Amino acid sequence: MSDVVGWKIGLIGLGHMGKPMARNLHKAGAMVTVSSRSPGPVEALAAEGLATAGTPREVAAASDIVIMMVTDTASVDLVLHGSDGVIAGLSDGKTVIDMGTTKVRETRRWAEEVIQAGGSYIDAPVSGGQVGAEQGTLSIMAGCPDAALARVRPIFDVLGKNITHIGDVGAGQVAKTANQSIVAVTLAAVAEGLTLAQRAGVDPGKVREALQGGFAESRVLDLHGGRMVAREFEPGGPARVQLKDVDQALELAGQVGLDTPTLTNIQALWQKMVDHGWGDLDQAGIIRVIEEL
Repeated sequence: MSDVVGWKIGLIGLGHMGKPMARNLHKAGAMVTVSSRSPGPVEALAAEGLATAGTPREVAAASDIVIMMVTDTASVDLVLHGSDGVIAGLSDGKTVIDMGTTKVRETRRWAEEVIQAGGSYIDAPVSGGQVGAEQGTLSIMAGCPDAALARVRPIFDVLGKNITHIGDVGAGQVAKTANQSIVAVTLAAVAEGLTLAQRAGVDPGKVREALQGGFAESRVLDLHGGRMVAREFEPGGPARVQLKDVDQALELAGQVGLDTPTLTNIQALWQKMVDHGWGDLDQAGIIRVIEEL
């Protein structure tokens, strides 16, 4: 039996990741309250027995632990603040967890606000995409004090398999930023390699198969490379979100005085994809930009 049975958990943001995460917590026995800007996922989960709330404040009031799984820094800011925000619904002892990909400086500032309101704050961004969210196999990168992680560890055990305590608040977002930098570059490299094979008259599917097990092997080559070969671009992770993450990575690099020429070049490719109107395609769709170039 799961250790989260009977826990009061709120989850705000029911997109490709948040919806299956809420479902997994519910199946594990937690008392889950959900909220989202889009009514469709809320109604779907309500039909499965999850509780719903109209505002982030109501989610916080109904929950001991609140998970935010929204798209970007601005969205987290909106969820936290205002008369209907999470902070307004907090009371002593509650925990707020940001499991999206947000900026480091803002994360640390929000943590101070939540602590002043009597709660604790954890940044725990994830990697693994929609498949990992559905299967409960996400990689979770936690930034928080040891005691805070111990308190929510049973939740992370439901949602993920590789759970790493990176450091203090903000460290999780630093790790996720590094992850997204590597993923953005690798996606483009896989797209270039497979397109090279195609242009040279060789089956890219066979090339991908041959590369598995060698030094070019990666999760990106396996999952996204497979989507490129099959031309399956329904979004598990939209390209516009990848561009947002690259922009954040470059911003953080500027803050710490690091020159990142590879990431700078890759940003132009992702921007081109969004400019072409392909921002809602899966990240694997970057191969279309390579093909056009």
